[in-house]
Amino acid sequence: MDHDEVLALFDDRIRRDARPDGPGVRVERVGAVVRQTGAAAAWNGVLWSGLDEAGADAAIVEQVRHFTGLGLEFEWKTYSHDRPADLGERLLAAGFTAEPAEALMIARIADLPTEVVLPEGVRLRQVTDPAGVDLMVAAHNEAFGTDLPGLRERMLDHLRHGTDTVRMVVVMAGDRPVSAARMELIPGTGFAGLWGGGTAPDWRGRGIYRALVAHRARVAAELGYEYLQVDASDQSRPILQRLGFAWVSTTTPYVYQP
Repeated sequence: MDHDEVLALFDDRIRRDARPDGPGVRVERVGAVVRQTGAAAAWNGVLWSGLDEAGADAAIVEQVRHFTGLGLEFEWKTYSHDRPADLGERLLAAGFTAEPAEALMIARIADLPTEVVLPEGVRLRQVTDPAGVDLMVAAHNEAFGTDLPGLRERMLDHLRHGTDTVRMVVVMAGDRPVSAARMELIPGTGFAGLWGGGTAPDWRGRGIYRALVAHRARVAAELGYEYLQVDASDQSRPILQRLGFAWVSTTTPYVYQP
């Protein structure tokens, strides 16, 4: 896989030509900025920008004005190859707060293992109803020790509207959810995104994360997708590299609270 080529595809198809990631949201290009706007429970923020040093500060002010005028917290999702090179510093100066950086990792699905090997005592459960969403949220909270605002409502919206662009799964140990993951499919782009995968502390180190990656890679392959993309933490990055993912950039979210 040519890293520069696939990164350019990611920028073009997923960021510059982004499409709404759920019901009730809109994506629009304003000048050199592509942003998504929806209700408070949706993901709101800047997906791509093609700025230069002369116009960056004015563009930042305009996005702050847009989202705060709607009373919305929003995120400017930056990548280490974005320009200008000091975009992050400009965002901090404008009142944003930086969240932990993650590795943007991409793999060709054809290069990934798709055999699902789970440890004894657990099983996969597909999430297709509100009860399954509750299990997924409970697994996330136990794995990460915190609630992810808006996650439950966004997943319920997909169920209510019958969208087929999100596939969700929970790993069950008896009646207890110990891990959960989802895959967001972006039709027409060749890319699918992997999210979640955190595991309860007492079940870590047994291959559950690798099994969830393999499960989603198999589903994506069956649906004709070519690439999987992950925003990887320091904990998941080494596992993904061993599976065949390449680290092609670094992404840092900057959050603005009105």
